[in-house]
Amino acid sequence: MDFGFTFRTFSEFPLLGEKMIDTGDTAFVIVSAALVFIMTPGLGFFYGGLGRRKNVINNLMATVFILGLGIVLWVLFGYSLSFSGNNFGIIGSLADAGLGSQPFDAPSPYAPSLPFLVFVIFQMMFALITPAIITGAAAGRMKFKALFIFIGAWSFLVYYPLAHMVWGEGGLLGAAGLGSIDFAGGNVVHISSGVSGLVLCMLLGRRQGYEHTSYRIHNIPFVVLGMALLWFGWFGFNAGSALGANALAGHAFVTTSLATASGLLSWMLIDVVRKRRPNLISSCTGVVVGLVAITPGAGFVPVWASLIIGLTAGPVCYYGIIMVKQKLKIDDALDAFGCHGIGGIWGGIMTGVFANPAINSAATNGLWYGEARQFFAQIGAIVISILVAVVGSLVCVGITRAFTQLRVSRREELIGLDISQHGENAYPSFTGLD
Repeated sequence: MDFGFTFRTFSEFPLLGEKMIDTGDTAFVIVSAALVFIMTPGLGFFYGGLGRRKNVINNLMATVFILGLGIVLWVLFGYSLSFSGNNFGIIGSLADAGLGSQPFDAPSPYAPSLPFLVFVIFQMMFALITPAIITGAAAGRMKFKALFIFIGAWSFLVYYPLAHMVWGEGGLLGAAGLGSIDFAGGNVVHISSGVSGLVLCMLLGRRQGYEHTSYRIHNIPFVVLGMALLWFGWFGFNAGSALGANALAGHAFVTTSLATASGLLSWMLIDVVRKRRPNLISSCTGVVVGLVAITPGAGFVPVWASLIIGLTAGPVCYYGIIMVKQKLKIDDALDAFGCHGIGGIWGGIMTGVFANPAINSAATNGLWYGEARQFFAQIGAIVISILVAVVGSLVCVGITRAFTQLRVSRREELIGLDISQHGENAYPSFTGLD
């Protein structure tokens, strides 16, 4: 076992003789990290607009508190457990706990052209947005105290292990293990959060009045603003995952753009065919689905393949959301599983179909090029990620229930979580319960 603290000297880190820290790469990744950061409050606006008026503060607060909790946990423990040392390919060590064991200007062992702390902050932003996605599944009926405890436990039991398994040195699902590829977080971010959201909403049950047709999305401009911030930040999310200002970053930027645009258009087309008119909220959802689906393959698949991924992700997620809700009788309040879980799974499968080592040598040829190894590695990684998310989430629920109930009372839910959980009203002149 390798859980001890290790202190290293500056001389142990190569500055001469190997690739030196590059100021261009450093500047690019710092800006990319800032772009990814804005995605978390952007998600808050997206969720806040989709939810009920009486819960908008709660939906926003569910993402805001993660900015505080997530950063503190990442600096103290998260980076080290994800990227330092290796225990059975499942989790790292505490060698870099608190980030005090490495010189701040030493090159990162994962990206030698970047300072150690720049890689740390870039990865930190992923640790913020991921648990924030889960909150959409539990919107409108989960106690804030319970959500706080659940997210803290989930970071340790699901996110940090998956980040290590996929991206960490010696990770079970990465090059040293199963051989799967995940450019910017299909497994680590979207499948983990989407599946965990599904588990959580199944245990919570439906919202009061879920079956009523009178339910209305309260603020469409919030939804559009949130979508725009997510799309904007996602360029840092995917292109920044090249970890340098290079051709691969440009490639990821283009594939992200094309898949997202085609996801938007495919969702609009479905609306026109089914409802005879395009819908703005649905179009925003199509954008998110396109972004999610291209995430695992943005730096591995050809540009033309990103068009196919976006176009197919639309109907897969559209009908997947309908089928899951009907078959499981669940209330995935803001479609966290439908968009991120299903979209992440589809994106991972398509990465196994279209992966091309000519674009990124970390991949092997996908099914399209006549080889099956990468495809089956992707399937295996998806299955393991789902299992980790399910088991980890159930344990987190058990931990949470040791301290508090998961769900608010019927009265608190009818009043609204803004008042019952935070004592605030986003619209002071409004007195209704919608």
